[in-house]
Amino acid sequence: MTIDGFSWEGIDDVLLDMDGTLLDRHFDNFFFEEELPRRYAAIHRLAFEDARDRLMMMYRSVEGELAWTDLHYWTERVGIDVVALHKELDHMIGFLPGAEEFLHELRRLGKRVTIVTNAHEAGVAVKTAKTGLDRYVDRIVDAFEVGYLKMREEYWPACRRLIGFDPERSLYVDDDEHCLSAARQFGIGQIFHSAKSSSQLPPAPSASFASVERLSHLVHGR
Repeated sequence: MTIDGFSWEGIDDVLLDMDGTLLDRHFDNFFFEEELPRRYAAIHRLAFEDARDRLMMMYRSVEGELAWTDLHYWTERVGIDVVALHKELDHMIGFLPGAEEFLHELRRLGKRVTIVTNAHEAGVAVKTAKTGLDRYVDRIVDAFEVGYLKMREEYWPACRRLIGFDPERSLYVDDDEHCLSAARQFGIGQIFHSAKSSSQLPPAPSASFASVERLSHLVHGR
C-alpha cells in the first residue's frame, strides 16, 4: 500500500507522460517561451516581447491539434530548424527528481511501462538520446502514432487498440489536467497528477486529481 490506500496489486500497465512527469518541463518552457522567440526576434528584427507574442499566438492557433507538437511543422512555420535547436540545447534535458528511482521500482514490481506522450518523434529521439529514457520502459508511443493528442476523447480508444491494456488495471500519470480528464472519461482505473512539472517552478497541485510532487511517492509514500 502507498499514498491514499493506492495498491500496486491491481495494476498491470503503467502509462506515463514524458515532459513534466518524467522529464523536467523547464527545457520545453525555456525552449518555446524564451529561446525560440529570441531566435525568431533576431531573424525578423523584432523586439523579444513582440516575437514572443507572435509565437504564442501561433501556438494557440493549433493547440489541441497534432501540429501543436509537430517539430517539422514549426520548423517550416517559423523558418528555424527546431530539431537542430533541440539538439543544441540538449544539455538542459533531464529527469525530474524521483523519476529514475520510480522507473527502477516499476521494473522491480514487474509492471509493463509505456510512455504516452504528445511529443513529436523527433523531439522524443533527442530526449531519449540524452537521457536513456527508452531503456527504462517497454515502449514509447507518441501522439502521431495514435493519431490524436491525449486531451482528445478519440485518443484513448485508439491508444488502447494500439497498446492493448485493460483500463481498469492501468495507472496513468500526467501533468496536464486536460489529458487526465480525457483518461478519466475513458475509464483509466488509477490517475495521478504530476504537481511538480518543472524544476524551476513551485508545485501546482490539482483540485480535480490526486497529485504527487515526485513519482517515487507512489512507491514509497510521502
